[in-house]
Amino acid sequence: MHIVAVLALDGVVPFDLAVPGQVFGATTTDRGVPLYEVRVCAGTGGAVTAGALGRMRVEAPFGLDALAGADTIVVPGHDDPSAATGPVLDELRAASARGARVASICVGAFVLAAAGLLDGRRATTHWMYARRLARRHPEIDVDPSVLFVDEGAVLTSAGVAAGVDLCLHIVRRDHGAATAARTARRIIMPPQRDGGQAQFIRHPDPADGGVALQPLLAWLESGLHRPVTLDDIARRASVSVRTLSRRFREQTGTTPLRWLADARVRRAQQLLETTDLPVERVAAECGYGSAVTLRAHFARRVGASPQAYRGAFRAAPPDVHRT
Repeated sequence: MHIVAVLALDGVVPFDLAVPGQVFGATTTDRGVPLYEVRVCAGTGGAVTAGALGRMRVEAPFGLDALAGADTIVVPGHDDPSAATGPVLDELRAASARGARVASICVGAFVLAAAGLLDGRRATTHWMYARRLARRHPEIDVDPSVLFVDEGAVLTSAGVAAGVDLCLHIVRRDHGAATAARTARRIIMPPQRDGGQAQFIRHPDPADGGVALQPLLAWLESGLHRPVTLDDIARRASVSVRTLSRRFREQTGTTPLRWLADARVRRAQQLLETTDLPVERVAAECGYGSAVTLRAHFARRVGASPQAYRGAFRAAPPDVHRT
């Protein structure tokens, strides 16, 4: 069982604290076997005060010593980005040194930075605090525009809902696209957003004539096998290419063709995990002209070839589930 420790410091943001438990707690095999055990660890005394919009007491069943047995540690945001104590930082350094994966949500990045875990790395946080993080820790390459950054053993995300994207990304890394998609459906989330998408996403306002893209996105996902151009998408939406691009950027944080490329790779991942289709057929089902084109796009976005990815996520027989 993969143990996820969620570090609740005093003043923890309740939403940030709940996200890892909700995502990892909802992640199971297709037979309902849990794949993660989530442990909430208090920084001090077994209880902390949750901050943000209201005040509440959070009783944590585990203390700092539980970090020593965790495979993944998640640091949520909290009221005071500089409040982490020496013992907390020492435990995080020790966990990272022994090989634990460490991640942060929102201003939890300040704790990882104080522990020295982001030195020389690219990282992100909520855009409102990114400049402060960069000033305080100039050795970090702070990117304020993206949803999350994956540096392998250390991951950081922007504020609030971006923590959901980060946790789903971790599930995808650990167990593949099909499991991540199943988890997203359980927590009523749309298809996973890519980490490189922008933090600044505006939802359409009916009062100013805004138009939601959901029907268009559903049309694109239902026909990933079709060759589609930017002009085709604009015609389907009954708008100009310029208007289409603007609305996509506002509502998804990316461009139409980038969104389509990511959707095709996600579909390829699912087919590689759940079917025995040859790579050439997977390429055709996902709208790639050839297996060569699929391999190029897949390797660039996933970091592995389709064959290697299939081998990694289909190594065990489908009726075998480790707990």
